[in-house]
Amino acid sequence: MNKLFRQIGLTFILLVAISLGSCTSKYNYETVPNDPLKARIYTLDNGLKVYMTVNKETPRIQTYIAVRVGGKNDPAETTGLAHYFEHLMFKGTTNFGTQNYEIERPLLDQIEEQFEIYRKTTDSLERKAIYARIDSISYEASKYAIPNEYDKLMAAIGANGTNAYTSFDVTCYTEDIPSNQIDNWAKIQAERFENCVIRGFHTELETVYEEKNMSLTRDPRKVYEAVLSSLFPHHPYGTQTVLGTQEDLKNPSIKNIKEYYKKWYVPNNMAICLSGDFDPDQMIATIDKYFGGLKPNPDLPKLNLPKETDITTPVVREVFGPDAESVALAWRFPGAASKDVETLQVVSQILYNGQAGLFDLDLTQQQKTLSSYCYPMPMSDYSALMMQGRPKQGQTLDEVKDLMLGELKKLRDGDFDEKMLEANINNFKLYQMQQLENNDARADMFVESFVNGSDWADEVTALDRMSKLTKNDIVAFANKYLKDDNYAIIYKKQGKDPNEKKMSKPEITPIVMNRDTVSSFLKEIQASVVQPIEPVFLDYSKDLSQLKAKSDLPVLYKQNTTNDIFQLIYLFDMGSNNDKALGTAAQYLEYLGTADMTPEEVKSEFYRLACSFFVSPGSKRTYVVLSGLNENMPAAMELFEKLMANAQVNKEAYDNMAKDVLKARKDAKLNQMQNFSRLVSYATYGPKSPATNLLSESELTYMNPQELIDRIKELNSFKHRILYYGPSSQDDLLAIINKEHQVPETLKEIPAGNNFEPLLTPETKVFIAPYDAKQIYMSQISNKGEKFDPAAESGRQLYNEYFGGGMNSIVFQEMRESRGLAYSAWAGMLKPTYLTDPYTLRTQIATQNDKMVDAINTFNDIINNMPESEAAFKLAKDGMIARMRTDRTIKMDVIWDYISAQYLGQNVDSRIQLYNDVQNMTLKDVIDFQNKWIKGRTYTYAILGDKKELDMDALKKVGPVIELKQEDIFGY
Repeated sequence: MNKLFRQIGLTFILLVAISLGSCTSKYNYETVPNDPLKARIYTLDNGLKVYMTVNKETPRIQTYIAVRVGGKNDPAETTGLAHYFEHLMFKGTTNFGTQNYEIERPLLDQIEEQFEIYRKTTDSLERKAIYARIDSISYEASKYAIPNEYDKLMAAIGANGTNAYTSFDVTCYTEDIPSNQIDNWAKIQAERFENCVIRGFHTELETVYEEKNMSLTRDPRKVYEAVLSSLFPHHPYGTQTVLGTQEDLKNPSIKNIKEYYKKWYVPNNMAICLSGDFDPDQMIATIDKYFGGLKPNPDLPKLNLPKETDITTPVVREVFGPDAESVALAWRFPGAASKDVETLQVVSQILYNGQAGLFDLDLTQQQKTLSSYCYPMPMSDYSALMMQGRPKQGQTLDEVKDLMLGELKKLRDGDFDEKMLEANINNFKLYQMQQLENNDARADMFVESFVNGSDWADEVTALDRMSKLTKNDIVAFANKYLKDDNYAIIYKKQGKDPNEKKMSKPEITPIVMNRDTVSSFLKEIQASVVQPIEPVFLDYSKDLSQLKAKSDLPVLYKQNTTNDIFQLIYLFDMGSNNDKALGTAAQYLEYLGTADMTPEEVKSEFYRLACSFFVSPGSKRTYVVLSGLNENMPAAMELFEKLMANAQVNKEAYDNMAKDVLKARKDAKLNQMQNFSRLVSYATYGPKSPATNLLSESELTYMNPQELIDRIKELNSFKHRILYYGPSSQDDLLAIINKEHQVPETLKEIPAGNNFEPLLTPETKVFIAPYDAKQIYMSQISNKGEKFDPAAESGRQLYNEYFGGGMNSIVFQEMRESRGLAYSAWAGMLKPTYLTDPYTLRTQIATQNDKMVDAINTFNDIINNMPESEAAFKLAKDGMIARMRTDRTIKMDVIWDYISAQYLGQNVDSRIQLYNDVQNMTLKDVIDFQNKWIKGRTYTYAILGDKKELDMDALKKVGPVIELKQEDIFGY
């Protein structure tokens, strides 16, 4: 089934078989009655599948080009190949990405030959010499290449979301394009898939290796890979990984990659999946024009993959890594196209749905584990159900395992409320509505159906079948598949990973970027004439309504005319800065009931209504959010208001929660990204910051929970706004608010709080905090105290686009393309949220330890001596204009856009000024902005890493080094 099932277990609705449709053109297509997407499915003569669904809400189109090949197709001797080739598909073709392919080609052939020698050589000195030759030839070849020209092409047509992903079963290429650029998009993509050239190989190899480095500190990925190797000891799902091994990534074969491309990247193994604003007849004709000439592979192999034998005793594994301990259990199931996987979705929801499943009510609500959940993992050949749990303080992993198995036994024994089945279907329907709003989700449904080989009619009718499942069906299914001896158990333990290897950085000569060089292909795209789409900006006086409820309460209203989904938000301009216990109060609310309802009954009732709530305090704002099916909004609002007004103290629940909070804080210190986030906060604010503004261990332990209840009950008495996006009329909404929302006649002013000011950076400092990993995270932070200036905004945004934006930016090209220093790197001048906030210049990079000094020096050089390129500037400017013409602010975003403008003292859509200004801006404007706002700044450097692995002497030349402890950055 499709990827949506992976998240919540949903597909579509209603009836029956595929019928054959036709259009006025020569192209026949398949349709399915009662399909909410009204999908058309075409098959071209060369075997290319084309899936279409029209959605005219915005003048854009989400495009996915899916190739039914992935990590499971990798040769055993060069694992990671599918993913690596995905990266190489961005390097250009014989016609773009090159100045002269005939001169470039012999050099590329030499690089290919040298890599074949390199991968077969074991002597370290010989390998170093061969790599030096590869580097030298690559530098010569780069003189004829035009790096990132694919990204320039996408910028030229105003594309968003240029990216790709690789799984075991598919490699998929994604673009979100303006609806007037269909012809150019199809021309570029057909050229890309037909004439791909492998260039920029050794620097991209380092980029992929940095992605592998990132994965080595991602314990969830290690657990996932251990689950697969346990469930699938013979199938590629378990015998190799999508990213490949460290050894294979350092010993690639361009020859194998070319053979792979020729074999699998063919039209009879591809699907183009589209959702957006287009005419299907014109679209299919355009696709046929450009893709119809691609040659199929009549000998397309069918993988003869091993079949797995039954598991008859638990498979036990251990993995090690820096994060806190956890335990995972997993069971094997048939592939995603099997009807059994539909039942698996329902089973998974009964066990865990985030509100009222067995795990939710029996484990989370009763605080028996720190966390526990489960979810299905559908894949083409096999699927799995995975459970995971984290222990409380003093709890063993086996105790967590036994608790989860106990809930599974309840499922097998039928010890669950049959009403849960009906509630599941209501929530599936809600999720379906949410997904049908988004072009990316709509198109992704096609991708999953194509890759898994499912019949679209089965996708459309899945929810109907799921709604007919009985309790007996569920119990029988659980007893068939979810036994007490046919699973894998993975103990994730804290410690050094014995499989992790240290790899030294290779010596790479930065390749030539040729920024001002443009291929004839790109010139042709830039010169093409398309029917312009005029931009649409917000008029706050017309695009939303400002209403008044009782107690003079402001209500911002935007009607949903698409479906029955609502979102209702109480927005308070107060948060943990005003009251550091507010977050604890919100967390405590999750465990409370009322005088006549237990906490479990409250959660079950919300789930039955297909509605949910949460309270989320930030540092300066608190959000109280209700959402779900609008027909049930009055009941949901009544229930939530009842909970806030009549929550009952549960001392035992609070004591348990306090212990869990302290355990979670302890666990946070083990996580790399948590450490980096806290380090950046320390570098920005100093020792006292919003991140450290927490209840102390003593305050948590000895807190009277009644004080938290009082905060919850008092919240509605403070001034706030209500935001609503949903189908109710203004009058109906106000009637519901006035009836259900419990507020005093006069609302209280927001209390004063701590105002944490970001520190100025008048001098260079280097903060280093400890974390043992193969990769450092580094950020530069510069704050000169400049406040919001509307006149500077157009220059700031164009500078960010040119310098630090997407794949065509200076930062991406210099840090990744030219030098292979990182998988991801970015930089930019960040806009204030409030008038009292300053602008901040930020950079960020994740890179191998021994590349740190190179990364710092390169960042400093390009920031202060920004490369100037008219061609790159034109692409940045044209891309911004093209996107502004077709980007639309819709739905709830209209209200948020208005609120953001208010916080900065604005009363008009800021894009109006940007659009008008950018039309006439030149490269000189960007240079002037850089000279005035950027050049010559001093920085606070925040580096997370193990100093034993870093060149500390070189770091001291950057600035005074201040070593921090974890206690410093976490504040506890």
